[in-house]
Amino acid sequence: MANFDILEDLKWRGAINQETDPEGLRKYLEEHDDFALYCGTDPTGDSLHIGHLIPFMILKRFQLAGYKPVIIIGGGTGSIGDPSGRSTERVLQSEATIHENEEKLTAQMVKLFGTENFKIVNNREWLGKMSLLAFLRDYGKLFQINNMLNKEVVASRLENGISFTEFSYQILQAIDFYILNRDHGVQMQIGGADQWGNITAGIDLIHRLEGQERPAFGLTIPLMLKADGTKFGKSAGGAVWLDPEKTSPYEFYQFWINQDDRDVVKYLKYFTFLSHEEIDELAEKVKTEPWKREAQKRLAEEVTKFVHGEAGLDEAKTITKALFSGNVKSLTTKQVENALAKAPSADSTSEPKNLVDFLVDAKIESSKRQAREDIKNGAIYINGDRVQDVDFVVDPAAAFDGKFVIVRKGKKKYTLVHVK
Repeated sequence: MANFDILEDLKWRGAINQETDPEGLRKYLEEHDDFALYCGTDPTGDSLHIGHLIPFMILKRFQLAGYKPVIIIGGGTGSIGDPSGRSTERVLQSEATIHENEEKLTAQMVKLFGTENFKIVNNREWLGKMSLLAFLRDYGKLFQINNMLNKEVVASRLENGISFTEFSYQILQAIDFYILNRDHGVQMQIGGADQWGNITAGIDLIHRLEGQERPAFGLTIPLMLKADGTKFGKSAGGAVWLDPEKTSPYEFYQFWINQDDRDVVKYLKYFTFLSHEEIDELAEKVKTEPWKREAQKRLAEEVTKFVHGEAGLDEAKTITKALFSGNVKSLTTKQVENALAKAPSADSTSEPKNLVDFLVDAKIESSKRQAREDIKNGAIYINGDRVQDVDFVVDPAAAFDGKFVIVRKGKKKYTLVHVK
């Protein structure tokens, strides 16, 4: 049994929305060492994003407290589509795409949870072997249509219509919970607030097949909103992915470091494993010294390290420091590509060109007169060096493997010029 009170910790962090049996869960945790819980994700994409990270942070907390997390990669359920959070039918993917996504998501989970005291299963193992007749006879008979229609996720779709395929999703997810409870000793399912109906359907199925005394619990996480009322998880450029090829560690770090003072303490509680005391100290600094942004820096460091490891965090901090100081010469070509992926960009030939013409052709300056004025005033930097000579010739092959020229105008306005 873990001596750490995980449920009290989750309450302090604002991480509990609904529980099916709070008293029963607490009693079970006090009396048993064998507690296991699960969360699932369908392979509808080749990477998770930080919105997906929300329930998995809870799973990780249970793991750190000594309990056993199980993750379902939904190869079976992912092939038909979860209706949750959607107003229209999901476009089904090919089996090859689903299989490829399964492998990538599995690798991401291993990176987050390690390989000890942790299990990954794929519901294709049991759903893929089940015949239609077995599905209808062994499970479909136990579900009442009127109860299924009352589930919020289904009720919200009735006006626009829902196919039998997506309607049956809650039965498949209930079967998952039953199989994990029966064969893998899993007592609890966790998920987002929109999964409540699916979770309770699973508990009902377990109790029908195994008896009312069978331990089975459900817990959902609150919908996470930003202080401005918008949904957490998106940046100006779209989703913030866990895959470093889709969102670089630098971009990931910047997302967290740019969080609003009104949100940062909530995110420290939710997305880091810092102690209550450390978070309280940082919360006080948000009130007394907000300009130092210490809470945001610590948040960015902790979450980037968790997702991308020490190496990813080091790279993110190296790029951040280089851009802040203007010392971009220290960056590698790959780091430049990551650092300025969202910066204004332009194209240039590989031929050397006078700086004034270069700036005008790249539309960094509106005219040659303005270009000369900014150069003479010391506002123009090429690849990290200030240039005040209007006759300076830009050699695109001089740095970054001849792929880029970095132009900085003023203190912070960077343009990445791609050499063609």
